[in-house]
Amino acid sequence: MLVFEKYHCDEDFKTITREEYVNFLFDYLGKFGDPKPDIQKCLDYAFTTEKLAGGFALGAFFEDQLVGALIMNKTGMSGYMPDHVLVYVAVDETHRGKGFGQQIIEKSFTYCNGDVKLHVEYDNPAKRLYERIGFKNKYADMRYVNENTSSQK
Repeated sequence: MLVFEKYHCDEDFKTITREEYVNFLFDYLGKFGDPKPDIQKCLDYAFTTEKLAGGFALGAFFEDQLVGALIMNKTGMSGYMPDHVLVYVAVDETHRGKGFGQQIIEKSFTYCNGDVKLHVEYDNPAKRLYERIGFKNKYADMRYVNENTSSQK
């Protein structure tokens, strides 16, 4: 059985450290992930106390081992877009195919009041899981990289 821990701030990381949590996401998101500093920023946003920001992180533990991690951020744009964005979710590759990904995502919904969106690349195998859970592809996600101001040069 999975045991979940919800994190709202750095002090909540008792079983593992924040660094271990970030490393877990970095390692198991693989080619679909982001650099560690970006994952850190996402946690900073989730843990902020600013009015329209915030969110939370979840850890899924199986036999006292971290096997899943998720970060959910508030969008602050209720009514215009979904209230929450599921930014990161990862499962230890040795525990994939056991339903842990679905369980951590569905558990996260219990902490959200409002709709949830996510971004997924078309070739990401997790896309099928998201569709089974009930995520719909409503819009194409198009981006413009401003060469003058972007940090993604």
